[in-house]
Amino acid sequence: MTPGPFAAAERPVPGAALFEVLSATRVSADEIADLQHRRLLRLLQAAQGAALYHRLLYGRDLSSLPLEALPVMGKGLLMAHFADTLTEPGITLEGLREFCANPALIGQAHQGGCWAWESSGSTGQPGLFVHDEAAMAIYDALEATRRHAPRPWARFFDPLGLSERCAFVGAIGGHFASVVSVRRLCALQPWLRRNWRCFSILQPTPALVAELDAFAPTVLATYPTAAVMLAGEAQCGRLRCRPQEVWTGGETLSPAMRARITQAFGAELRNSYGASEFLPIAWECAHRRLHVNADWVILEPVDAQHRPVAAGKLSHTTLLTNLANHLQPLIRFDIGDRIVLGGERCPCGSALPVIQVQGRCDDMLVVAGRDGAPVTLLPLALSTVLEDEAGVFDFQLRQTGASDLHLLLGPCAPDTAAAQAHCRQLLADFAAAQGAQDLRITAERVDSLPLGHSGKLKRIVAAPGARAALRA
Repeated sequence: MTPGPFAAAERPVPGAALFEVLSATRVSADEIADLQHRRLLRLLQAAQGAALYHRLLYGRDLSSLPLEALPVMGKGLLMAHFADTLTEPGITLEGLREFCANPALIGQAHQGGCWAWESSGSTGQPGLFVHDEAAMAIYDALEATRRHAPRPWARFFDPLGLSERCAFVGAIGGHFASVVSVRRLCALQPWLRRNWRCFSILQPTPALVAELDAFAPTVLATYPTAAVMLAGEAQCGRLRCRPQEVWTGGETLSPAMRARITQAFGAELRNSYGASEFLPIAWECAHRRLHVNADWVILEPVDAQHRPVAAGKLSHTTLLTNLANHLQPLIRFDIGDRIVLGGERCPCGSALPVIQVQGRCDDMLVVAGRDGAPVTLLPLALSTVLEDEAGVFDFQLRQTGASDLHLLLGPCAPDTAAAQAHCRQLLADFAAAQGAQDLRITAERVDSLPLGHSGKLKRIVAAPGARAALRA
């Protein structure tokens, strides 16, 4: 069982990857479809080296095999048959878990030069994904060349961005795609280390504000809810730095959130859409529309039975095929997001299809503070506390009052009184570190957790009217 003949011979090196991406920036829809077809053929040829796909693909005419003829994959199947999804021997799930358990290795390559990313478990189940060096080169090139520059004059005088100071604010204690990518680039390009820095959203807000002010970033990259929280700090005069660009991703960005962020910072905002399965899925143009990098990733909007939905219609979920990564082929992988794909062509002129996304929509929790002022608890920070420190991914945290939280633990969470007590204590300690007054936190075990309108589990749910009540 060996990879197809194109698996190694046609894999792009970093320089070639940049050329491939640049050469397809302004191609037609027909040319994009042709690139998809050729790259899908290479992916299927390489996938024969993975036991899971060898049984499905061996002996078939891959050049005429429709993508829809292949089965749907999800995290459950991936993690249950992890070794069988890889085209290279010697990489084990146990070895990857040990590697990802060490935060000192974030941004470093695993054995053989592959790169490992943990998923956040937003669908109730965490995952591990590995990407080869050629795929990482493609991701880098897409991020560097297709992200719309809202300040073209700055790029004209400084095309390499040497004067930019980029701050990434997020969960930086695990091997998550964003922080791994930033630290990997800093290792490859040492000159970036001075001007690119990662900041933890888990620290108390005053400490984060002080660190950002000391760094004085010109570009702030973070999640929409974190950007909204920092915008509030800026409007109150506590955050003094004023980035000239704000990059958001990882959560759904609403028009109201965009308005608050841009008003507070007086900065241009550019949103993006990505996943652990393929980080740079889509980029936002000057018309504020997300364009899918369809020459390197295929998205299939489908209904609940995985049947295709019409262009311009909201899907029940989305199947992703990563055309860049031949180490762990992800073919028709269910990523759980509801999307609208296609419709009218964007006025910006790009033939890359436009997408609307209904992804993660967790709430910020505004609770009572010890000094009488409201305290904001970020949803990603709360989720990370439970995931990283308690090992719990199957949960929903509901706010029931200004100082009351109720934790629902799903069927995959630990079913012991000690586990519940541990979760309550972790949440209480985190909230106290943020300046919240003593919270009353209860927990219970439930047979199932409710899915929200987005098709994903909304894990952090604010109490209606809590923010207004605290500020009244």
